[in-house]
Amino acid sequence: MTDIVILSDHRYLKKIKNDWYVNQVVLENTILKNELEKLELSVEIKDWKDEIYNWKNTKYAIFRNTWDYFEKFEEFNNWIIKTKTKTKFINCIELVKWNTDKKYLKFLSDKGINVSKTEFINKKSSISLSDLFKKTQFDQAIIKPCISGAAKDTYRLNKSNFNRFEKTFNSLLKKNDMIFQEFLSNITIFGEISLIFIGKQFTHAVKKIAKKGDFRVQDDHGGTVEVYYPTKKEIKFGLNCLNKIPHISHYSRVDIIYDNNDKLSLCELELIEPELWFRNNKKAAKILAKNISNLINSKPPQI
Repeated sequence: MTDIVILSDHRYLKKIKNDWYVNQVVLENTILKNELEKLELSVEIKDWKDEIYNWKNTKYAIFRNTWDYFEKFEEFNNWIIKTKTKTKFINCIELVKWNTDKKYLKFLSDKGINVSKTEFINKKSSISLSDLFKKTQFDQAIIKPCISGAAKDTYRLNKSNFNRFEKTFNSLLKKNDMIFQEFLSNITIFGEISLIFIGKQFTHAVKKIAKKGDFRVQDDHGGTVEVYYPTKKEIKFGLNCLNKIPHISHYSRVDIIYDNNDKLSLCELELIEPELWFRNNKKAAKILAKNISNLINSKPPQI
């Protein structure tokens, strides 16, 4: 019986020569695996879609780089339903389901968290971008599916050019619930702050900056990442977000930004498979490993 499986996808199971992106993901998993093994836990790294592996053979499975799940969402959802009877997940399935759909932003907004002004549009709605711009009076906006990741199908538009995106929006709306969200200018000026928490303990942070001419901060879209030292106010804001979620989170990444009124605002709350930049702070992986060990040995986690 394996103590824990680190869940990834097939692209990140081993290093690839001269592929810096894959290799840094592999490094992230290796750092966590090493910390778990130091605590005498048995660890495997598996593609969540592995059809051969018997999931009854592991006590726990932790989501780490399952970054193709939103492209295979029905398969992923079915796999969770089937597998949850065979092993225990970190983070828990209830939290994963809650966090999968970006409508959680409305939940948090209703709890008093500052979130960019957002319209949620149901799949197959007949509303147009023209209608939405008239309704909201936004100067610029972002559209994206409610279930997505890595900036997939995410577009920036404004009052002058939205007509170019009507066909794309209509096509996406046939298959997805959608978000129409006010664009926050600081994403291209200051960048997005990512706060990493293990339980409710802040460990470290990075700032993600989009490449010139783009708004997407992910490094696979040309964005850059730098170490960031947040203020007490920023950490407090991140912790307040976590205090509002409906289930315990053993790891999280709180992505925040200063909005168009220069107030702290939540961009995303990443509770399923966030990049945690353990390579910047191996102590965070050590704390997470200790909490996992406590779970396996039925001790209260250090949250």
